[in-house]
Amino acid sequence: MKKRLSFGFGVLILTAALAGCSGSPGTTATSAPPPAATPPSATTSASPTVDSTTAAGAEMKVSSSSAGQIVVDSKGMSLYFFTKDVKDSGTSACVDACLEAWPVFTTTSDTPTVEGVTGTMGTIATPDGKKQVTLNGMPLYYYAKDKAPGDVTGQGVGGVWYLVSPAGEMIKGAAGSGY
Repeated sequence: MKKRLSFGFGVLILTAALAGCSGSPGTTATSAPPPAATPPSATTSASPTVDSTTAAGAEMKVSSSSAGQIVVDSKGMSLYFFTKDVKDSGTSACVDACLEAWPVFTTTSDTPTVEGVTGTMGTIATPDGKKQVTLNGMPLYYYAKDKAPGDVTGQGVGGVWYLVSPAGEMIKGAAGSGY
């Protein structure tokens, strides 16, 4: 009788533990609707812009890469400068088809939060009314072909797209080029 009771109790504990584990996908699924809710608002422009930013604001940090220390978003996705942008102009030179390959890095905050980034943070208005993050007066972008945190495939593309240093400078060295 004692063996049966402890076996039954063990099964009950195992079932409870597994039920607790199955709660994780429920939590993940609960997290999934916010991103699904975000793209409809982004249909007026490039949807990667909204999908790649944090709802609480544009969090930026420093990460190591094949090109050295670079600026990334809160998810570790690399950020880039476009040499055709004019510093402190308040506008982006990347428009129309350019934005499909180079989605803008946006925020909902007037003062984006940073960790390890020493350049001057700011924002400019996008044509659709969002806030594009700037570093040292230059707009920041993602590269659509960067699929995972740490990817730097946009480095040196066309001789006009470059990774960003923590001080807010373009990294034009050969490291990372051609990836």
